[in-house]
Amino acid sequence: MFNSYEQALEWIHGRLRLGIKPGLKRMEWMLSKLGNPEKKIKTVHIGGTNGKGSTLTYLRCILQEAGFTVGSFTSPFFEQFNERISYNGKPISDKEILLLVNRILPLAEELEETDLGGPTEFEVITVMAFEYFGHVQPADLALFEVGLGGRLDSTNVIEPLLSIITSIGLDHTSILGETYAEIAYEKAGIIKQDTPLITAVKEESARNVILQTASKQKAEIYQLGKNLTIQEHSSTAAGEQFSLKTTQNEYRQLEITMPGEHQVENASLAVMAADLLNLKGFPLEEHHIKQGLARAYWPGRFEKISEKPLIIVDGAHNNEGMQALTNELQKRYNNLQKRVIFAALSDKKLDKMIMQLDSVADTMTFVDFDFPRAAKASELIKLSSTHNKKEESDWEKAISTEIQSMHDNEMLIITGSLYFLSEVKPFIIKSLNSLNIDVTKSF
Repeated sequence: MFNSYEQALEWIHGRLRLGIKPGLKRMEWMLSKLGNPEKKIKTVHIGGTNGKGSTLTYLRCILQEAGFTVGSFTSPFFEQFNERISYNGKPISDKEILLLVNRILPLAEELEETDLGGPTEFEVITVMAFEYFGHVQPADLALFEVGLGGRLDSTNVIEPLLSIITSIGLDHTSILGETYAEIAYEKAGIIKQDTPLITAVKEESARNVILQTASKQKAEIYQLGKNLTIQEHSSTAAGEQFSLKTTQNEYRQLEITMPGEHQVENASLAVMAADLLNLKGFPLEEHHIKQGLARAYWPGRFEKISEKPLIIVDGAHNNEGMQALTNELQKRYNNLQKRVIFAALSDKKLDKMIMQLDSVADTMTFVDFDFPRAAKASELIKLSSTHNKKEESDWEKAISTEIQSMHDNEMLIITGSLYFLSEVKPFIIKSLNSLNIDVTKSF
């Protein structure tokens, strides 16, 4: 038994040594010992390569506007570990983390002695979420974000009211497969028998896998661009405005504050989910949807930290995410010189990501950060073809140098791994405050 939050957290993170062990047997074993809390929760399951967290946030905010209590399970965390398990958008307390870990610790130790082996870090955190929403703090609905893939992901023990697959991209290819179709097969594993599926998957081979799986499972499918259509989309100073036609309703002049066409798509999936939940005992009206979308905020997604100087952080951690970032930079800030600071994990397909950044950046700085799988700046810089580039092992120094040397016609973009940005954001805010520079207030 642990006596402090710090001890509990150290134990959880210590399980990273076990790596990734796909499969559900350990999950099922632990949940059975806990009385199957996952069976006591009404859930929505959200998978996909990009857009999971944003889609979850839009849906959570819509539900909260209608007065429902909403649990969330997301990954990775951005500023605080406790964010992984949230209740009505607020991370659970240190005391609750300690309570959950002490419930699971003896099970993990017992499981360690079996042929199944001990649970991984992600399995432990997922069981904590099920235990929390099932036995500690029940919610009207819990939204579960898939960690990796879908078919063998630790979250895939639930029987949700509906499933969402946002997108399919070539990420985690060493685990999920090298092709869109192979990755789609893993993602499609969350599609359940007779359970509605909402998706924005575009790539043809991936979409075909999704459709075939849905057909086998007799899952009614709602596709963006087919029976869910975006209309009258325009970018605004604050974000995006669009209209949406679903199978149930037509919504005019919806507004979101997270910029980008991809965010319009994520919001559309959430609205479709709200329409379907309305048929499943969760009465949601148009004003709940409009107000929920308008106040939705998810950190690290084209997030403006300050206006003068203009600093944006964006967790573009794969090729599709980088494409969305560069598109938005060209559309919104084509008149500004762009300074870019980039850090990434070594297991990503970095060459294409850096090539896209090269196409928009006027200067590139590659940095190291302290994380087990972090790529070295000295390796990243070799993948860049731009002439105006440099490497810096000290990312704090790199950011401070850039901020203090910026001109009015320039902007600073800090991007790459979300693990990197989770360290960067608090540092930037502290630095700006010390310089008496106004920080943009988030929701």
